[in-house]
Amino acid sequence: MGFSSTFIRRPIATSLLMAAVLLLGIIGYKALPVSALPEIEAPSLVVSTQYPGASATTIATLVTTPLEQQLGQISGLTMMSSNSAAGLSTITLQFAMDSNLDVASQDVQSALRTARLPNSLPYPPVYNRVNPADAPIITLALTSDSVPLRDVNNYADSILSQRLAQVSGVGLVSIAGNVRPAVRVQVDPGKLANLGLTMEDVRSALTQANVNAAKGSLNGAVQTYEIGTNDQLQSAAEYANTIIAYKNGAPVKLSDVATVVDGVENDQLAAWANGKPAVLLDIRRQPGANIIKTVDQIEQTLPELRAVLPAGIHLSVFADRTITIRASVHDVEMTLLIAIALVVAVIFVFLRRLWATIIPAVAVPLSLMGTFAIMAFAGFSLDNLSLMALTVATGFVVDDAIVMIENIVRYLEQGKEGRDAAEIGSREIGFTVLSLTVSLIAVFLPLLLMPGVTGRLFHEFAWVLTIAVAISMGVSLTLTPMMCAYLLKPGSLPTGDEEAMEHRRGFYARMLGWYESSLDWVLLHRRTTILVAAASVAVTVLLYMAIPKDLLPEQDTGLITGVVQADNDIAFPAMSKATETVSAALRRDPAVAGVAAFIGAGSINPTLNQGQVSIVLKPRGQRGSLDQVVASLQKDVAGVPGVELFLKPVQDITLDTTVAPTEYQYAISEVDPTDLAKNAQRVVQAVKQLPELADVSDNLAMNGRALKLDIDRTAASRLG
Repeated sequence: MGFSSTFIRRPIATSLLMAAVLLLGIIGYKALPVSALPEIEAPSLVVSTQYPGASATTIATLVTTPLEQQLGQISGLTMMSSNSAAGLSTITLQFAMDSNLDVASQDVQSALRTARLPNSLPYPPVYNRVNPADAPIITLALTSDSVPLRDVNNYADSILSQRLAQVSGVGLVSIAGNVRPAVRVQVDPGKLANLGLTMEDVRSALTQANVNAAKGSLNGAVQTYEIGTNDQLQSAAEYANTIIAYKNGAPVKLSDVATVVDGVENDQLAAWANGKPAVLLDIRRQPGANIIKTVDQIEQTLPELRAVLPAGIHLSVFADRTITIRASVHDVEMTLLIAIALVVAVIFVFLRRLWATIIPAVAVPLSLMGTFAIMAFAGFSLDNLSLMALTVATGFVVDDAIVMIENIVRYLEQGKEGRDAAEIGSREIGFTVLSLTVSLIAVFLPLLLMPGVTGRLFHEFAWVLTIAVAISMGVSLTLTPMMCAYLLKPGSLPTGDEEAMEHRRGFYARMLGWYESSLDWVLLHRRTTILVAAASVAVTVLLYMAIPKDLLPEQDTGLITGVVQADNDIAFPAMSKATETVSAALRRDPAVAGVAAFIGAGSINPTLNQGQVSIVLKPRGQRGSLDQVVASLQKDVAGVPGVELFLKPVQDITLDTTVAPTEYQYAISEVDPTDLAKNAQRVVQAVKQLPELADVSDNLAMNGRALKLDIDRTAASRLG
């Protein structure tokens, strides 16, 4: 008795088993997370340290270097890059593919505690579990026509960002145009000098007048009193009335030597959404988090967040990366359904009998549903590559069933009963079905064993194909012979004589005749046939060598990021005006649905002369191709004087962790910073001469204007 005989003799148990596979597949399909492509990004962390007022050189010496010395000792670290700008140090850590991000985070915390940093550092270093080069998964815009922007930002900073950061999968909520409320003291140096005071006197007086310390309590026999004082200054008016010194017995208030206003902490920041001043919340995911699931959870919290905001503040979704991801996955799902329908149609055209078509057709959905169940158990996702694997597998999973049916029908034509024919036919062909499956799986083994990023990318693809083919083998050895035993009867298929008569008629006769003629010609011209085959192989090799090669094609996700770059010595008002001009030019393009921009030095814009632009394109049916749109946008901005615009389409997979305005980056290292700057400029100028490249830039912003004070230490010491 063969393996299939057990299932042939127990049709009810076999049917229930297949029903269980179908049910598990439906449950697994609903549980599968949706994404664009398999997760292949390396775990990464970003360490940011603020030191307001410090130059880039000071940041590199006092902050970046001590941190790199400690962070560089972490095990599993594959790459560490840093950027030192005025007032900000940013260090990006990339770990090996198999590294645990939780363990890496603990190591980073330990390294930050042991680093020797300046005592005057106002903010401790912080780290975030994000890839800085990855585009935000969703961008929210806060605008208002009646509420001041500093108050709008206060809601974004104190309420929205904290609530959004709590959503599972969110790695970082960064606020573009983060103008936090603050009291700004603008001292008049002339008035200060006339009174014999210095800036240090003002700073010291304000520090002493604004002390937030524990006051203790008064504990009696019956009651206890907590002690509270008005030692905290809360507004510009309170600061203005602060006495900073006494001269000739008269008090000198801060308002006598300075202008005190309620302003913002950093007035060198600004953001716009479609031309209106706004506060932008860029939400980035943690490495490995599912984009669709994370965005869905964010959108579920939006009604709650809108309810907290005043009526004059509007919260809207400016950009959503999941729109194109959902559309592409839906398209591939439709392709899969069409492939299944075509396979069934082809089977019917050639078998020309209802039950003979239904039996192998049942193997297709069962094999795919069983694959869904195992995919959910293995932690795979429903993405473009896994769906493509299932589409390819659709043609494979019916092969075993067709081979099984043909052998069983052979015995039915010999007059055997359905059950006997099924047992004999399945026993004879069982090993053939097994060998076919093993040979197909062997084709996918190189993909399963491929290392690196490519291996991670196609790992899921190979596994899905392997699982689908293996399940189809199981269905062909169990359900297919059982259905043949009870649904196919002797005479239900054409006999040999009937088949011969049918082949002589109509389309099938002509098709068979054409095949016989072509086969005869090939057998008569064997040398020509061999030469044609050899020429085909040679042409294939030549075409493989000539065709352009890339890991992934450039995607049209409907989102483009841009960097507006001006001269290194540009001032904030001029940069603000230039960025608004660029944004207005981009919005006039017929392919653009919306433009958001922000300027100001920070983790995204390392210097003031760089601004970030986010462009949302209209649906593909309402515009041209991505290359046409990018060329048109570059042409729109070409007339804006003093700025360059670097555009880069947002991709679903980000293999790099370096924030750069261009698609490809090269790193140049040198011990001496002077030699580094000189050689970097030589490389940039040489690369710009290559006709294949465009938008060549570098991040070494050392051409800005600066004032250097050369202090005479002897004279300074003599004068105190």
